[in-house]
Amino acid sequence: MYRILKKSELTTNIYLMDVEAKRVAKACQPGQFVIVRMDAEGERIPLTICDYDREKGTVTIVFQCVGAETHRMVSLEEGDAFHDFVGPLGCPSELVKEPEEELKKKRILFVAGGVGAAPVYPQVKWLHEQGVAADVIVGSKTKDLLILEKEMTAVAGNLYITTDDGSYGRSGMVTQTIKDLVAEGKEYDVCIAIGPMIMMKFVCLLTKDLNIPTVVSLNPIMVDGTGMCGACRVTVGGKVKFACVDGPEFDGHEVNFDEAMRRQTLYKTEEGRAMLRLQEGDTHHGGCGNC
Repeated sequence: MYRILKKSELTTNIYLMDVEAKRVAKACQPGQFVIVRMDAEGERIPLTICDYDREKGTVTIVFQCVGAETHRMVSLEEGDAFHDFVGPLGCPSELVKEPEEELKKKRILFVAGGVGAAPVYPQVKWLHEQGVAADVIVGSKTKDLLILEKEMTAVAGNLYITTDDGSYGRSGMVTQTIKDLVAEGKEYDVCIAIGPMIMMKFVCLLTKDLNIPTVVSLNPIMVDGTGMCGACRVTVGGKVKFACVDGPEFDGHEVNFDEAMRRQTLYKTEEGRAMLRLQEGDTHHGGCGNC
């Protein structure tokens, strides 16, 4: 059992939990995720790792209350425990594989939208620990929905807050802030964008025009987290990939966002899932054809 040591509500319907999971904390890297289950019959929920403390043996998760199982998660309190807390899963951020000297030369921009601030934070924090100061844009619909501002401020080189309604920080979409920074003379070697699919799509359209290589994390489309359900099947550079086993990070300029978003709409209904299984055949469940 994996005890919840801390629980807090970051903002409306978005919660943070510190979970005692020593083996996961010891092995995880920025960019990876875990799968949690409430009980033996519970639904598997993939959640990106927001933070970890190897000495304390804890892993921090952030989740938005959107479905039946996450509503059940909200009912858990400090001292309660998850039945399963499996990880680390997925591939770590490519940044952790960079030689130290090369990494320190890079001019890095992170773009986080909404709950996407949670998976962005551990990467920015890790870079900070390596002596690399990255610029970070955090976008939110309103000031009230903004999360992890204090934590991000402590590790970012420069933090730019933007709200859709102009209630806090800069006014407008994250793409406008990217344009503004480039117009001010900022240059970037790589952009890492994490947030809603539609946000990542438009960030990638812009950065392609600006000739900024861009990495996206497709954790928003994961459902099962094992490659077996077919939910996170995506085309990247003309090839079929699965976000949970091949990612979650991919070259954003190679991702077919329109196809992925259409699949997500279909996947929400039983009829749609049946149609996808029929259309995609053996590639629907990771290509084995026997699932």
